[in-house]
Amino acid sequence: MRRALVAAVLALAALAFLGYAGRRLWTKSDDLLRPAVILRAADAAALVQPSLGARLRALTGGARAAAADRPRLVALTFDDGPYPIVTPLLLQTLHDLRVPATFFLIGRDAEQFPDLARAIAAAGDEIGDHTLTHPDLDRLSPAGVTAELQLGAGVLDSIAPQPSEARFFRPPHGRYTLATIEAAQAAGFDTILWNDDPGDWRAIAPSILLAHLLSHATAPEIVLLHSGRTGTCAVLPQLVTRYRRAGYTFVTVGALLSRSGAAELNTPAKISLDAEALR
Repeated sequence: MRRALVAAVLALAALAFLGYAGRRLWTKSDDLLRPAVILRAADAAALVQPSLGARLRALTGGARAAAADRPRLVALTFDDGPYPIVTPLLLQTLHDLRVPATFFLIGRDAEQFPDLARAIAAAGDEIGDHTLTHPDLDRLSPAGVTAELQLGAGVLDSIAPQPSEARFFRPPHGRYTLATIEAAQAAGFDTILWNDDPGDWRAIAPSILLAHLLSHATAPEIVLLHSGRTGTCAVLPQLVTRYRRAGYTFVTVGALLSRSGAAELNTPAKISLDAEALR
């Protein structure tokens, strides 16, 4: 009786461990396969809900690319705003560094500060759609998603018209479902996510922000940053210097897609710029 009880307990413990390990592996495969871009014509279901085979290949290294096979191109993207004081500071910093960037603007914020939206366009930077009101799109119906995208793009087009405003879209907070992406595709938008989110939306020291970016670099790469953060402005000179020293070229999202492509962005090579600096 006691042996049977012990065996049953051990069996339950083994099942619990396997369940825990399985969940961890599933989450790890989600991280490895999270897309950086989902284009209008892409198979959204395959990218948002990857198959078991794709997950297994990712976990065993099958989806990793060699550094020599990927171009060293990086697009700095800035979400939210525009904002007084910090957005002009960011624009001046990018101008001084000769770095083009892509700004995903909120329609209502652009309405409030139209001169700043126009200043972004005048600087030669690219503008994308970050919706009209910055909602959690995963909570909206497809019709609600479509309205947020179209109204946001319409506002931006009326203030500082660029073709990219009706093409490139980024979901607020990175929250989306398959239905969200399919609604965006039906409305004619490419969904632009990222390869690295260093968390500059939190109050973190510039040195920590820089260390994260250098250790998580990929080739090619889309970096998620935010417009209203002085710490982000402060870290840009060092960041740009280190990336350029490693052979990177800074481009907009549109240029990145034309020179690299979605497949390379969704399966980039991992590159530690800290490690390269030691060579």
